[in-house]
Amino acid sequence: MSSIVDPIKEGLARGWKVLGGKHGPLPTSLDCDVVIVGSGAGAGITAELLAKAGLKIAIVEEGPLKSSSDFRQLEADAYAQLYQEGGGRKTADQAMPVLQGRCVGGSTTVNWAGAFRTPEETLNYWVDIYGLKECGAEAMKPWFEQVEARLNISEWLTDPNANNSVLRRGALKLGIKAPTIHRNVKGCWNLGSCGLGCPTNAKQSMLVTTIPTALDLGATLMVQTRADKLELKGNQISGLLCQPVHADGSHAGPAFRITAKHYVVAGGAINSPALMMRSGLPNPNDLLGRRTFLHPTVASSAVMPEPVQGWAGAPLAVFSDHFLRTQPIDGAIGYKLETAPVHPGFAMTNLGGMGRTLVDKAKTFPHTSILIGLLRDGFHPEAGGGVVELKSDGSPVLDYPINGYLLDGARRAHLSMVEIQFAAGAKSVRPAHEQAQDYQSWHQAREAILALPYEPYITTIGSAHVMGGCAMAATPAQGVVQPDGQHWQVANLSVHDGSVFPTSIGANPQLTVYAQAARMATGLAKRLTERDVRLDSPAVPASAASAA
Repeated sequence: MSSIVDPIKEGLARGWKVLGGKHGPLPTSLDCDVVIVGSGAGAGITAELLAKAGLKIAIVEEGPLKSSSDFRQLEADAYAQLYQEGGGRKTADQAMPVLQGRCVGGSTTVNWAGAFRTPEETLNYWVDIYGLKECGAEAMKPWFEQVEARLNISEWLTDPNANNSVLRRGALKLGIKAPTIHRNVKGCWNLGSCGLGCPTNAKQSMLVTTIPTALDLGATLMVQTRADKLELKGNQISGLLCQPVHADGSHAGPAFRITAKHYVVAGGAINSPALMMRSGLPNPNDLLGRRTFLHPTVASSAVMPEPVQGWAGAPLAVFSDHFLRTQPIDGAIGYKLETAPVHPGFAMTNLGGMGRTLVDKAKTFPHTSILIGLLRDGFHPEAGGGVVELKSDGSPVLDYPINGYLLDGARRAHLSMVEIQFAAGAKSVRPAHEQAQDYQSWHQAREAILALPYEPYITTIGSAHVMGGCAMAATPAQGVVQPDGQHWQVANLSVHDGSVFPTSIGANPQLTVYAQAARMATGLAKRLTERDVRLDSPAVPASAASAA
Protein backbone atom coordinates (compact mmCIF):
# COMPACT_ATOMS: atom_id res chain seq x y z
CA MET A 1 0.00 0.00 0.00
CA SER A 2 1.29 3.46 -0.88
CA SER A 3 2.33 5.69 2.01
CA ILE A 4 1.49 8.82 -0.01
CA VAL A 5 -1.49 10.64 1.41
CA ASP A 6 -4.29 11.18 -1.12
CA PRO A 7 -5.95 14.51 -0.22
CA ILE A 8 -8.85 13.87 -2.57
CA LYS A 9 -9.75 10.53 -0.99
CA GLU A 10 -9.45 12.08 2.46
CA GLY A 11 -11.69 14.99 1.48
CA LEU A 12 -14.34 12.73 0.03
CA ALA A 13 -14.24 10.63 3.20
CA ARG A 14 -14.91 13.68 5.37
CA GLY A 15 -17.95 14.67 3.35
CA TRP A 16 -17.04 16.88 0.41
CA LYS A 17 -20.04 17.65 -1.77
CA VAL A 18 -18.88 16.11 -5.07
CA LEU A 19 -21.50 14.99 -7.59
CA GLY A 20 -21.46 13.55 -11.11
CA GLY A 21 -19.70 10.58 -12.68
CA LYS A 22 -18.94 7.88 -10.12
CA HIS A 23 -19.57 10.32 -7.27
CA GLY A 24 -23.35 10.18 -7.51
CA PRO A 25 -26.29 11.60 -9.43
CA LEU A 26 -26.39 15.26 -10.30
CA PRO A 27 -29.30 17.36 -9.00
CA THR A 28 -32.32 18.22 -11.13
CA SER A 29 -31.68 21.85 -10.20
CA LEU A 30 -29.41 23.81 -7.88
CA ASP A 31 -29.38 27.33 -6.47
CA CYS A 32 -26.26 29.04 -5.11
CA ASP A 33 -24.64 32.44 -4.71
CA VAL A 34 -21.99 31.98 -7.40
CA VAL A 35 -21.54 29.26 -10.00
CA ILE A 36 -18.04 28.90 -11.43
CA VAL A 37 -17.57 27.22 -14.80
CA GLY A 38 -14.27 25.30 -14.79
CA SER A 39 -11.88 24.21 -12.04
CA GLY A 40 -8.49 25.29 -13.43
CA ALA A 41 -6.19 28.19 -12.64
CA GLY A 42 -8.74 31.01 -12.68
CA ALA A 43 -11.61 28.93 -11.31
CA GLY A 44 -9.65 27.48 -8.41
CA ILE A 45 -8.37 30.81 -7.16
CA THR A 46 -11.85 32.30 -7.53
CA ALA A 47 -13.49 29.38 -5.71
CA GLU A 48 -11.21 29.67 -2.68
CA LEU A 49 -11.61 33.43 -2.33
CA LEU A 50 -15.40 33.46 -2.79
CA ALA A 51 -15.81 30.52 -0.40
CA LYS A 52 -13.72 32.39 2.18
CA ALA A 53 -16.12 35.31 1.80
CA GLY A 54 -18.88 32.97 2.97
CA LEU A 55 -20.58 32.58 -0.39
CA LYS A 56 -22.36 29.38 -1.42
CA ILE A 57 -20.31 28.17 -4.37
CA ALA A 58 -20.96 25.61 -7.10
CA ILE A 59 -18.13 24.52 -9.42
CA VAL A 60 -18.94 22.94 -12.80
CA GLU A 61 -16.18 20.81 -14.38
CA GLU A 62 -16.56 18.84 -17.61
CA GLY A 63 -13.71 16.45 -16.84
CA PRO A 64 -13.32 13.81 -14.13
CA LEU A 65 -11.99 14.08 -10.59
CA LYS A 66 -8.69 12.19 -10.47
CA SER A 67 -6.11 12.10 -7.71
CA SER A 68 -2.57 11.00 -6.93
CA SER A 69 -3.80 7.43 -6.52
CA ASP A 70 -4.85 7.49 -10.19
CA PHE A 71 -1.65 9.06 -11.57
CA ARG A 72 0.61 6.18 -12.65
CA GLN A 73 3.13 8.08 -14.81
CA LEU A 74 1.72 6.43 -17.94
CA GLU A 75 1.16 8.50 -21.06
CA ALA A 76 -1.49 6.09 -22.33
CA ASP A 77 -3.63 6.82 -19.26
CA ALA A 78 -2.92 10.50 -18.81
CA TYR A 79 -3.63 11.95 -22.26
CA ALA A 80 -6.88 10.03 -22.63
CA GLN A 81 -8.17 10.87 -19.15
CA LEU A 82 -6.81 14.32 -18.31
CA TYR A 83 -6.62 16.32 -21.57
CA GLN A 84 -9.15 17.99 -23.85
CA GLU A 85 -10.23 15.66 -26.66
CA GLY A 86 -7.98 12.92 -25.28
CA GLY A 87 -4.91 15.04 -26.01
CA GLY A 88 -5.91 15.27 -29.68
CA ARG A 89 -7.32 18.82 -29.79
CA LYS A 90 -6.07 20.65 -32.90
CA THR A 91 -6.62 23.93 -34.67
CA ALA A 92 -9.30 24.05 -37.37
CA ASP A 93 -6.90 23.31 -40.23
CA GLN A 94 -5.29 20.47 -38.21
CA ALA A 95 -1.91 22.18 -38.54
CA MET A 96 -1.29 22.61 -34.81
CA PRO A 97 -2.05 20.37 -31.78
CA VAL A 98 -3.26 22.25 -28.71
CA LEU A 99 -2.74 20.62 -25.30
CA GLN A 100 -5.22 21.67 -22.59
CA GLY A 101 -6.29 19.95 -19.39
CA ARG A 102 -9.79 18.50 -18.98
CA CYS A 103 -10.08 17.34 -15.38
CA VAL A 104 -10.46 18.84 -11.92
CA GLY A 105 -7.62 21.34 -11.69
CA GLY A 106 -7.66 21.83 -15.47
CA SER A 107 -4.29 22.49 -17.08
CA THR A 108 -2.73 23.11 -13.64
CA THR A 109 -3.04 19.37 -13.01
CA VAL A 110 -0.99 18.51 -16.10
CA ASN A 111 1.33 21.45 -16.78
CA TRP A 112 5.08 21.31 -16.27
CA ALA A 113 5.03 23.63 -13.22
CA GLY A 114 6.89 26.61 -14.73
CA ALA A 115 5.62 29.72 -12.89
CA PHE A 116 6.63 33.10 -14.35
CA ARG A 117 5.34 36.50 -13.39
CA THR A 118 3.90 38.36 -16.39
CA PRO A 119 6.86 40.01 -18.15
CA GLU A 120 6.94 43.72 -17.36
CA GLU A 121 7.04 44.69 -21.04
CA THR A 122 3.77 42.81 -21.57
CA LEU A 123 2.11 44.58 -18.64
CA ASN A 124 3.36 47.93 -19.92
CA TYR A 125 1.84 47.12 -23.33
CA TRP A 126 -1.52 46.32 -21.72
CA VAL A 127 -1.46 49.62 -19.82
CA ASP A 128 -0.46 51.64 -22.89
CA ILE A 129 -2.68 50.01 -25.52
CA TYR A 130 -5.66 48.68 -23.54
CA GLY A 131 -5.82 51.21 -20.70
CA LEU A 132 -5.33 48.53 -18.04
CA LYS A 133 -3.73 50.69 -15.35
CA GLU A 134 -4.71 48.01 -12.81
CA CYS A 135 -2.25 45.69 -14.54
CA GLY A 136 0.91 47.75 -14.28
CA ALA A 137 3.92 46.02 -12.75
CA GLU A 138 3.68 47.84 -9.40
CA ALA A 139 -0.08 47.36 -9.20
CA MET A 140 0.24 43.61 -9.86
CA LYS A 141 3.15 43.03 -7.47
CA PRO A 142 1.04 42.32 -4.35
CA TRP A 143 -1.16 39.91 -6.29
CA PHE A 144 1.86 37.95 -7.49
CA GLU A 145 3.26 37.88 -3.95
CA GLN A 146 -0.02 36.63 -2.50
CA VAL A 147 -0.39 33.85 -5.07
CA GLU A 148 3.26 32.81 -4.85
CA ALA A 149 2.96 32.42 -1.08
CA ARG A 150 -0.27 30.41 -1.39
CA LEU A 151 1.11 28.02 -4.03
CA ASN A 152 4.70 27.66 -2.78
CA ILE A 153 6.13 29.24 -5.93
CA SER A 154 9.87 29.73 -5.67
CA GLU A 155 13.11 29.17 -7.55
CA TRP A 156 13.92 25.55 -8.39
CA LEU A 157 16.93 24.77 -6.18
CA THR A 158 17.66 21.20 -7.27
CA ASP A 159 20.23 20.68 -10.04
CA PRO A 160 18.58 20.72 -13.47
CA ASN A 161 18.24 17.38 -15.21
CA ALA A 162 20.56 16.55 -18.12
CA ASN A 163 18.07 17.86 -20.67
CA ASN A 164 17.90 21.28 -19.02
CA SER A 165 21.67 21.22 -18.58
CA VAL A 166 22.02 21.11 -22.36
CA LEU A 167 20.13 24.41 -22.64
CA ARG A 168 22.14 26.04 -19.87
CA ARG A 169 25.53 24.77 -21.04
CA GLY A 170 25.01 25.70 -24.68
CA ALA A 171 23.49 29.10 -23.92
CA LEU A 172 26.28 30.09 -21.54
CA LYS A 173 28.91 29.10 -24.11
CA LEU A 174 27.27 31.54 -26.52
CA GLY A 175 27.05 34.29 -23.90
CA ILE A 176 23.29 33.93 -23.45
CA LYS A 177 21.70 34.03 -20.00
CA ALA A 178 19.83 30.87 -18.97
CA PRO A 179 18.48 31.33 -15.43
CA THR A 180 16.61 28.87 -13.26
CA ILE A 181 12.84 28.65 -13.40
CA HIS A 182 10.38 29.25 -10.55
CA ARG A 183 8.06 26.30 -9.95
CA ASN A 184 4.91 25.72 -7.88
CA VAL A 185 6.03 22.60 -6.04
CA LYS A 186 6.35 21.50 -2.43
CA GLY A 187 8.45 18.45 -1.54
CA CYS A 188 8.99 17.56 -5.20
CA TRP A 189 10.34 14.05 -5.86
CA ASN A 190 11.86 15.18 -9.21
CA LEU A 191 10.14 12.33 -11.04
CA GLY A 192 9.60 14.13 -14.34
CA SER A 193 5.95 13.20 -14.82
CA CYS A 194 4.38 16.63 -14.23
CA GLY A 195 2.45 16.39 -17.51
CA LEU A 196 0.89 13.10 -16.51
CA GLY A 197 -0.50 14.18 -13.14
CA CYS A 198 1.66 14.42 -10.03
CA PRO A 199 1.61 11.07 -8.15
CA THR A 200 3.08 12.61 -4.96
CA ASN A 201 0.90 15.76 -4.71
CA ALA A 202 4.05 17.87 -4.82
CA LYS A 203 2.83 20.12 -7.63
CA GLN A 204 0.68 22.79 -6.06
CA SER A 205 -2.04 22.62 -8.69
CA MET A 206 -5.63 23.65 -8.11
CA LEU A 207 -6.40 19.95 -7.59
CA VAL A 208 -4.56 19.87 -4.25
CA THR A 209 -4.78 23.51 -3.11
CA THR A 210 -7.66 25.88 -3.79
CA ILE A 211 -10.35 23.40 -4.86
CA PRO A 212 -9.93 21.34 -1.64
CA THR A 213 -10.08 24.55 0.41
CA ALA A 214 -13.30 25.61 -1.30
CA LEU A 215 -14.79 22.14 -0.77
CA ASP A 216 -13.84 22.22 2.90
CA LEU A 217 -15.72 25.52 3.12
CA GLY A 218 -18.89 23.92 1.77
CA ALA A 219 -18.61 24.40 -2.01
CA THR A 220 -20.30 21.88 -4.32
CA LEU A 221 -18.21 20.35 -7.12
CA MET A 222 -20.01 18.83 -10.10
CA VAL A 223 -17.71 16.74 -12.28
CA GLN A 224 -18.32 15.25 -15.71
CA THR A 225 -20.77 18.11 -16.12
CA ARG A 226 -20.71 20.27 -19.24
CA ALA A 227 -21.76 23.92 -19.05
CA ASP A 228 -23.94 24.12 -22.15
CA LYS A 229 -25.59 27.52 -22.16
CA LEU A 230 -26.08 30.65 -20.11
CA GLU A 231 -29.66 31.95 -20.18
CA LEU A 232 -29.86 35.69 -20.77
CA LYS A 233 -32.79 37.80 -19.54
CA GLY A 234 -32.38 41.49 -20.19
CA ASN A 235 -28.85 42.34 -19.14
CA GLN A 236 -28.69 39.53 -16.54
CA ILE A 237 -27.90 35.83 -16.65
CA SER A 238 -30.88 33.96 -15.20
CA GLY A 239 -29.53 30.41 -15.27
CA LEU A 240 -26.88 27.97 -16.49
CA LEU A 241 -27.99 24.85 -18.35
CA CYS A 242 -25.69 21.88 -17.70
CA GLN A 243 -25.37 18.47 -19.28
CA PRO A 244 -24.05 15.37 -17.48
CA VAL A 245 -21.46 13.60 -19.64
CA HIS A 246 -19.60 10.30 -19.67
CA ALA A 247 -15.80 10.27 -19.64
CA ASP A 248 -15.82 10.29 -23.46
CA GLY A 249 -17.99 13.42 -23.54
CA SER A 250 -21.23 11.72 -24.60
CA HIS A 251 -24.50 12.58 -22.81
CA ALA A 252 -24.99 10.75 -19.52
CA GLY A 253 -28.41 11.91 -18.39
CA PRO A 254 -30.97 14.70 -18.50
CA ALA A 255 -29.82 18.32 -18.55
CA PHE A 256 -30.34 20.42 -15.43
CA ARG A 257 -30.28 24.09 -14.46
CA ILE A 258 -28.23 26.05 -11.94
CA THR A 259 -29.37 29.47 -10.77
CA ALA A 260 -27.08 31.94 -9.00
CA LYS A 261 -26.69 35.58 -8.08
CA HIS A 262 -23.46 35.77 -10.08
CA TYR A 263 -21.83 33.63 -12.78
CA VAL A 264 -18.06 33.27 -13.28
CA VAL A 265 -16.82 31.74 -16.53
CA ALA A 266 -13.34 30.23 -16.16
CA GLY A 267 -13.27 27.31 -18.59
CA GLY A 268 -10.16 28.35 -20.50
CA ALA A 269 -9.52 30.47 -23.58
CA ILE A 270 -11.30 28.16 -26.04
CA ASN A 271 -14.22 26.90 -23.94
CA SER A 272 -15.08 30.22 -22.25
CA PRO A 273 -15.77 32.22 -25.44
CA ALA A 274 -17.51 29.16 -26.90
CA LEU A 275 -19.95 29.02 -23.96
CA MET A 276 -20.77 32.69 -24.40
CA MET A 277 -21.17 32.26 -28.17
CA ARG A 278 -23.55 29.30 -27.69
CA SER A 279 -25.50 31.47 -25.26
CA GLY A 280 -25.92 34.33 -27.73
CA LEU A 281 -24.52 36.91 -25.33
CA PRO A 282 -24.13 40.50 -26.51
CA ASN A 283 -21.08 41.03 -28.71
CA PRO A 284 -21.55 44.55 -30.08
CA ASN A 285 -17.95 45.04 -31.18
CA ASP A 286 -17.43 41.55 -32.61
CA LEU A 287 -14.60 40.81 -30.16
CA LEU A 288 -15.81 37.55 -28.59
CA GLY A 289 -13.54 34.64 -29.50
CA ARG A 290 -11.22 36.85 -31.52
CA ARG A 291 -7.53 37.53 -30.82
CA THR A 292 -7.01 34.08 -29.29
CA PHE A 293 -3.30 33.42 -28.83
CA LEU A 294 -1.22 30.27 -28.52
CA HIS A 295 2.51 30.85 -28.12
CA PRO A 296 3.10 28.73 -31.25
CA THR A 297 5.89 26.38 -30.19
CA VAL A 298 8.65 24.80 -32.27
CA ALA A 299 11.20 22.19 -31.22
CA SER A 300 14.64 20.84 -31.95
CA SER A 301 16.03 17.49 -30.85
CA ALA A 302 19.69 16.69 -30.39
CA VAL A 303 21.61 13.48 -29.84
CA MET A 304 24.13 14.09 -27.07
CA PRO A 305 27.28 12.05 -26.38
CA GLU A 306 26.21 11.55 -22.77
CA PRO A 307 23.02 9.88 -21.53
CA VAL A 308 20.25 12.45 -21.12
CA GLN A 309 17.27 10.34 -20.05
CA GLY A 310 15.08 13.38 -20.48
CA TRP A 311 12.01 11.59 -19.18
CA ALA A 312 13.41 11.86 -15.64
CA GLY A 313 13.67 14.96 -13.48
CA ALA A 314 11.77 18.24 -13.52
CA PRO A 315 10.89 18.86 -17.19
CA LEU A 316 11.30 22.63 -16.81
CA ALA A 317 14.22 23.97 -14.76
CA VAL A 318 16.08 26.43 -17.03
CA PHE A 319 14.92 29.00 -19.58
CA SER A 320 16.21 31.87 -21.70
CA ASP A 321 14.43 35.11 -22.57
CA HIS A 322 17.37 36.39 -24.61
CA PHE A 323 15.40 36.29 -27.87
CA LEU A 324 12.47 38.14 -26.28
CA ARG A 325 14.45 40.88 -24.60
CA THR A 326 16.85 41.76 -27.42
CA GLN A 327 14.26 43.03 -29.88
CA PRO A 328 11.16 45.28 -29.81
CA ILE A 329 8.00 43.65 -28.48
CA ASP A 330 6.10 44.69 -31.61
CA GLY A 331 8.86 43.90 -34.11
CA ALA A 332 9.91 40.55 -35.58
CA ILE A 333 8.40 37.89 -33.36
CA GLY A 334 10.46 36.99 -30.29
CA TYR A 335 10.65 33.61 -28.61
CA LYS A 336 11.29 32.11 -25.20
CA LEU A 337 13.53 29.05 -24.99
CA GLU A 338 12.72 26.16 -22.67
CA THR A 339 12.99 22.37 -22.59
CA ALA A 340 10.38 19.66 -23.04
CA PRO A 341 10.13 16.25 -21.35
CA VAL A 342 11.44 13.41 -23.50
CA HIS A 343 8.53 11.04 -22.93
CA PRO A 344 8.17 8.49 -25.76
CA GLY A 345 4.60 9.25 -26.81
CA PHE A 346 4.92 13.02 -26.48
CA ALA A 347 8.30 13.28 -28.19
CA MET A 348 7.68 10.84 -31.02
CA THR A 349 4.34 12.51 -31.80
CA ASN A 350 5.50 16.11 -31.70
CA LEU A 351 8.97 16.03 -33.26
CA GLY A 352 7.73 15.09 -36.72
CA GLY A 353 8.86 12.29 -38.97
CA MET A 354 7.51 8.82 -39.71
CA GLY A 355 8.66 5.33 -40.58
CA ARG A 356 12.44 4.91 -40.60
CA THR A 357 12.93 8.36 -39.07
CA LEU A 358 10.92 7.39 -35.98
CA VAL A 359 12.78 4.09 -35.67
CA ASP A 360 16.10 5.95 -35.68
CA LYS A 361 14.79 8.44 -33.10
CA ALA A 362 13.71 5.61 -30.81
CA LYS A 363 17.20 4.06 -30.93
CA THR A 364 18.79 7.30 -29.72
CA PHE A 365 16.08 8.13 -27.21
CA PRO A 366 18.18 7.84 -24.02
CA HIS A 367 20.65 10.37 -25.45
CA THR A 368 18.02 12.76 -26.85
CA SER A 369 17.62 16.34 -25.68
CA ILE A 370 14.65 18.52 -26.69
CA LEU A 371 14.58 22.31 -26.70
CA ILE A 372 11.46 24.29 -27.51
CA GLY A 373 10.89 27.88 -28.65
CA LEU A 374 7.65 29.62 -27.66
CA LEU A 375 6.71 32.44 -30.06
CA ARG A 376 5.24 35.57 -28.41
CA ASP A 377 2.18 36.34 -30.55
CA GLY A 378 -0.25 39.25 -30.30
CA PHE A 379 1.96 42.35 -30.48
CA HIS A 380 2.31 42.86 -34.23
CA PRO A 381 -0.36 43.45 -36.90
CA GLU A 382 0.59 40.11 -38.49
CA ALA A 383 0.23 38.24 -35.18
CA GLY A 384 -3.48 38.79 -34.58
CA GLY A 385 -4.10 35.30 -33.19
CA GLY A 386 -6.98 33.00 -34.05
CA VAL A 387 -10.77 32.93 -33.82
CA VAL A 388 -12.87 30.55 -31.74
CA GLU A 389 -15.74 29.14 -33.79
CA LEU A 390 -18.57 26.69 -33.09
CA LYS A 391 -18.98 23.41 -34.94
CA SER A 392 -22.45 22.23 -35.95
CA ASP A 393 -22.80 20.37 -32.60
CA GLY A 394 -21.89 23.50 -30.61
CA SER A 395 -18.41 22.32 -29.64
CA PRO A 396 -15.57 24.80 -30.14
CA VAL A 397 -12.67 24.86 -32.57
CA LEU A 398 -9.90 27.42 -32.91
CA ASP A 399 -9.11 28.74 -36.39
CA TYR A 400 -5.49 29.89 -36.06
CA PRO A 401 -3.77 30.55 -39.40
CA ILE A 402 0.00 30.08 -39.50
CA ASN A 403 1.32 32.92 -41.64
CA GLY A 404 4.73 34.01 -42.90
CA TYR A 405 5.35 36.25 -39.89
CA LEU A 406 5.04 33.28 -37.51
CA LEU A 407 7.02 30.99 -39.79
CA ASP A 408 9.88 33.48 -39.91
CA GLY A 409 9.97 33.22 -36.12
CA ALA A 410 9.91 29.42 -36.35
CA ARG A 411 13.00 29.45 -38.61
CA ARG A 412 14.89 31.87 -36.35
CA ALA A 413 13.97 29.85 -33.24
CA HIS A 414 15.22 26.67 -34.93
CA LEU A 415 18.51 28.39 -35.73
CA SER A 416 18.91 29.58 -32.13
CA MET A 417 18.14 26.19 -30.60
CA VAL A 418 20.36 24.25 -33.01
CA GLU A 419 23.29 26.58 -32.36
CA ILE A 420 22.83 26.16 -28.59
CA GLN A 421 22.63 22.38 -28.88
CA PHE A 422 25.86 22.18 -30.90
CA ALA A 423 27.52 24.57 -28.46
CA ALA A 424 26.53 22.16 -25.69
CA GLY A 425 28.32 19.34 -27.53
CA ALA A 426 25.57 17.67 -29.58
CA LYS A 427 26.67 14.90 -31.97
CA SER A 428 23.75 15.64 -34.29
CA VAL A 429 20.73 17.95 -34.30
CA ARG A 430 17.40 17.82 -36.12
CA PRO A 431 14.85 20.67 -36.01
CA ALA A 432 11.23 19.50 -35.97
CA HIS A 433 10.49 20.00 -39.65
CA GLU A 434 9.34 17.26 -42.04
CA GLN A 435 12.06 18.02 -44.59
CA ALA A 436 14.91 18.43 -42.11
CA GLN A 437 17.67 15.87 -41.69
CA ASP A 438 20.08 14.96 -38.93
CA TYR A 439 22.83 17.58 -39.12
CA GLN A 440 26.33 16.91 -37.80
CA SER A 441 27.62 20.49 -37.44
CA TRP A 442 26.30 24.00 -36.78
CA HIS A 443 27.51 25.15 -40.20
CA GLN A 444 25.74 22.27 -41.99
CA ALA A 445 22.55 22.82 -39.98
CA ARG A 446 22.54 26.58 -40.51
CA GLU A 447 22.84 26.26 -44.30
CA ALA A 448 20.13 23.60 -44.40
CA ILE A 449 17.65 25.49 -42.17
CA LEU A 450 18.06 28.67 -44.24
CA ALA A 451 17.21 26.63 -47.36
CA LEU A 452 14.22 24.73 -45.91
CA PRO A 453 10.72 25.82 -46.95
CA TYR A 454 8.89 27.09 -43.87
CA GLU A 455 5.23 26.31 -44.46
CA PRO A 456 2.31 24.95 -42.40
CA TYR A 457 2.13 21.16 -41.95
CA ILE A 458 5.78 20.54 -42.79
CA THR A 459 6.98 22.90 -40.05
CA THR A 460 6.06 21.12 -36.84
CA ILE A 461 4.31 23.57 -34.50
CA GLY A 462 2.18 22.93 -31.41
CA SER A 463 1.07 24.73 -28.29
CA ALA A 464 0.02 24.20 -24.68
CA HIS A 465 -0.79 27.86 -23.93
CA VAL A 466 -4.14 29.33 -24.96
CA MET A 467 -4.91 32.96 -24.13
CA GLY A 468 -7.32 35.70 -25.19
CA GLY A 469 -10.72 35.61 -26.85
CA CYS A 470 -12.53 37.51 -24.04
CA ALA A 471 -10.06 40.35 -23.69
CA MET A 472 -10.23 42.82 -20.82
CA ALA A 473 -9.88 46.49 -21.67
CA ALA A 474 -10.72 49.91 -20.28
CA THR A 475 -13.35 50.48 -22.96
CA PRO A 476 -16.02 48.20 -24.50
CA ALA A 477 -14.65 49.05 -27.94
CA GLN A 478 -11.48 47.08 -27.10
CA GLY A 479 -12.64 44.39 -24.71
CA VAL A 480 -15.28 41.78 -23.90
CA VAL A 481 -14.83 42.33 -20.15
CA GLN A 482 -13.93 45.26 -17.94
CA PRO A 483 -10.59 45.41 -16.12
CA ASP A 484 -12.19 43.75 -13.08
CA GLY A 485 -13.42 40.78 -15.16
CA GLN A 486 -17.04 41.95 -15.30
CA HIS A 487 -18.71 41.52 -18.72
CA TRP A 488 -19.20 44.88 -20.37
CA GLN A 489 -22.85 44.21 -21.33
CA VAL A 490 -24.05 41.55 -18.82
CA ALA A 491 -24.40 42.71 -15.21
CA ASN A 492 -23.94 39.47 -13.25
CA LEU A 493 -21.31 37.71 -15.39
CA SER A 494 -17.52 37.74 -14.97
CA VAL A 495 -14.66 35.98 -16.75
CA HIS A 496 -11.68 34.84 -14.65
CA ASP A 497 -9.25 32.90 -16.82
CA GLY A 498 -6.56 33.34 -19.47
CA SER A 499 -9.16 34.34 -22.04
CA VAL A 500 -9.09 37.87 -20.57
CA PHE A 501 -5.49 38.48 -21.72
CA PRO A 502 -5.44 41.12 -24.49
CA THR A 503 -2.34 39.47 -25.99
CA SER A 504 -0.20 36.46 -25.25
CA ILE A 505 2.25 37.16 -22.43
CA GLY A 506 5.54 35.68 -23.61
CA ALA A 507 5.82 33.24 -20.69
CA ASN A 508 4.05 30.16 -19.33
CA PRO A 509 0.70 31.67 -18.32
CA GLN A 510 -0.36 29.89 -15.12
CA LEU A 511 0.99 32.48 -12.65
CA THR A 512 -0.53 35.33 -14.66
CA VAL A 513 -3.93 33.60 -14.57
CA TYR A 514 -3.60 33.05 -10.82
CA ALA A 515 -2.70 36.66 -10.12
CA GLN A 516 -5.37 38.17 -12.37
CA ALA A 517 -8.00 35.82 -10.93
CA ALA A 518 -6.93 36.75 -7.39
CA ARG A 519 -7.31 40.44 -8.21
CA MET A 520 -10.69 39.96 -9.87
CA ALA A 521 -12.13 37.50 -7.33
CA THR A 522 -11.08 39.64 -4.36
CA GLY A 523 -12.97 42.55 -5.90
CA LEU A 524 -15.98 40.38 -6.69
CA ALA A 525 -16.09 39.05 -3.12
CA LYS A 526 -16.07 42.64 -1.84
CA ARG A 527 -18.89 43.65 -4.19
CA LEU A 528 -21.06 40.65 -3.28
CA THR A 529 -20.43 40.44 0.49
CA GLU A 530 -18.59 43.61 1.64
CA ARG A 531 -15.94 41.24 3.03
CA ASP A 532 -12.19 41.53 2.53
CA VAL A 533 -10.61 38.19 1.70
CA ARG A 534 -7.12 37.01 0.82
CA LEU A 535 -5.69 33.68 -0.22
CA ASP A 536 -3.70 33.63 3.01
CA SER A 537 -6.58 34.77 5.23
CA PRO A 538 -8.23 32.37 7.70
CA ALA A 539 -11.00 30.29 6.26
CA VAL A 540 -14.61 31.06 7.07
CA PRO A 541 -16.14 28.01 8.84
CA ALA A 542 -18.31 25.80 6.65
CA SER A 543 -21.32 26.62 8.82
CA ALA A 544 -20.95 30.27 7.88
CA ALA A 545 -20.66 29.35 4.22
CA SER A 546 -23.85 27.30 4.26
CA ALA A 547 -25.68 30.11 6.07
CA ALA A 548 -24.68 32.76 3.50
